[in-house]
Amino acid sequence: MERKIGTTSRGIRCPIIREGDDLCKIVVDSVLDAVASENIQLNDRDVVAMTESIVARAQGNYASVSAIAKDVKNKLGGETIGVIFPILSRNRFAICLRGIAMGAKKIVLMLSYPSDEVGNELVSFDQLDAAKVNPYSDVLSLEKYRELFGANPHPFTGVDYVQYYGDLVRECGAECEIIFANDPRAILPYTKNVLNCDIHTRVRTKRLLLAAGAERVCGLDDILTESIDGNGYNAAYGLLGSNKSTEDKVKLFPRDCSDLVMAIQRSFLNKTGKHIEVMVYGDGAFKDPAGKIWELADPVVSPAYTPGLEGTPNELKLKYLADNDFANLSGAELKAAIENAIREKGSDLVGNMASQGTTPRRLTDLIGSLCDLTSGSGDKGTPVILVQGYFDNYTN
Repeated sequence: MERKIGTTSRGIRCPIIREGDDLCKIVVDSVLDAVASENIQLNDRDVVAMTESIVARAQGNYASVSAIAKDVKNKLGGETIGVIFPILSRNRFAICLRGIAMGAKKIVLMLSYPSDEVGNELVSFDQLDAAKVNPYSDVLSLEKYRELFGANPHPFTGVDYVQYYGDLVRECGAECEIIFANDPRAILPYTKNVLNCDIHTRVRTKRLLLAAGAERVCGLDDILTESIDGNGYNAAYGLLGSNKSTEDKVKLFPRDCSDLVMAIQRSFLNKTGKHIEVMVYGDGAFKDPAGKIWELADPVVSPAYTPGLEGTPNELKLKYLADNDFANLSGAELKAAIENAIREKGSDLVGNMASQGTTPRRLTDLIGSLCDLTSGSGDKGTPVILVQGYFDNYTN
């Protein structure tokens, strides 16, 4: 019988993961229990993905705010530190800011506007237009910002992040001055010691600061790159990808998890005879059209995956074939012609008009986004996702 279902994505319920748990065994057993309970057949090239959170939890990759403070003080001097381009998030950044403030005497906090890097708005473009403010060149003091725009609580959380971050720094014993600018070099009249907190533009920001005369520049990816007093760390990403665990502790992005995905793949092969692709995923790479918030606050969608997930899709656009190459066909003839075109497609369709409109993104970004949407971020209890049929096409 011809298959009638294409790609499916299923959340797999798992036990609550604790430090030291055998994650390989838990993931494999949970998937096998789930497919048995639902009478689902595993196939070669199915994908099993797990959230970065359970990987970091099993690793025990946590760090205290005091460890953050100690590393910040050691690397940036402990006096006046410019903290620039943080995202507006209680979960993602506030706990980091607590540690940063504990490692300095004064924080000059420079916020990008009208929004942060991932789209959380401080003001709207309409407000900027009405005030005749140019966000590409104008540097605003806190007083000027309040005079022009007043308070602008976050539309989803109701938090006034300007007030919230300022109060948090002062509660930690540091002075706080807040300015608003989008050129990283605008911080240099205030201090030559800078912690840039942007995620995906961090390399350029560091380059601009150092070329303009900054003395010490660190990104969040340079903080906690090694263990401080026995705390967790991430050699590649530091504090990037971290989020709040408790009021004085962060969970870091998982480290060294390539061995884990390979071990899970081997275990599935041994137990089922199927070649399963495996990946770890964090934030999906998508944007909310209503809140204008881009989801990707992690440094990458997937920090580890099996080799079969390398690359980008190599697909033809069915509607292009139907409307152009085979516009004179219909019914069984059209179906047969399209199936034949798919079977005979080349291994690299770059530049082929019949592939235009297909999504030119990495497989791990696409599948990771699908998994992130499937698992959600709340109480579903499905930190492992089984994706089937992703590599099928119209001919299967």
